[in-house]
This record gives sequence, structure tokens and C-alpha cells, in this order.
Amino acid sequence: MVLLRQLLGDVLRRLRVRQGRTLREVSTLARVSLGYLSEVERGQKEASSELLASICGALGVPLSQVFREVSDQFALAELQHAPVLADVPERERIPETVPASLPEDAFEGFRAVVPPIEHTPEVKDMVAA
Repeated sequence: MVLLRQLLGDVLRRLRVRQGRTLREVSTLARVSLGYLSEVERGQKEASSELLASICGALGVPLSQVFREVSDQFALAELQHAPVLADVPERERIPETVPASLPEDAFEGFRAVVPPIEHTPEVKDMVAA
């Protein structure tokens, strides 16, 4: 089983090494002990959201980028280590594929709880100039 903290540590270490920065430099900028940062990078410690934000700030990368990379790595790991569903009753299994079409009455009685969005802003509209 792949642990999230290991993938997170791998991504943080890869970013730091790619920048040619030392553990000491990043730990100083992030205001975290060198030993603790090392344990986070090795996947031995779970970092809080505040600590992750501080490490990302020291590395000069958005936290969202780190999470995106972790998510991509996690998805790959899940595909490579797909769990065996032999012990899961058939009625509890999640279908492996989505049906090509649904019957017309598939959503009968379903009431939308979220009003439709009339205008979806472009990313450029959301970024402060």
C-alpha cells in the first residue's frame, strides 16, 4: 500500500533537489528543523498544512502544484497496485467502467441542489493583475 506521506515527501525532495538546494537551506527558510524536514521528505512524518505551506514557500512553489504532483503519483501507484476485490461482495464493488449510456429515467426524481452557474470565469479573470 502506498502512503500519502511517502509520495508527498518524494515530491518535496524532488523539487528541492531539482532546484539544487540543501536540506539546511530549505529548513532555515521554512523555519523547521533540518531533522524534521528530512523525516517529512523520507515519508516518516506527516506534515501539517501549515508546515507544507511553509516548505512550499521556501521552495518557491505553490502548494497546489505539490498536491497536483502528489495526486498524479498517487493515481499511478493505485493503477500499479490495484487492490484485489475477491473479498468484496459483488453488490459493494464499484464498476470498473461507466456505461456508455444511461436509461432515460436514470435521474428521475433527482433534484439538483446546486443552481446552475451562469458565468464561469476564465483563469485569467481570477488572477489579480
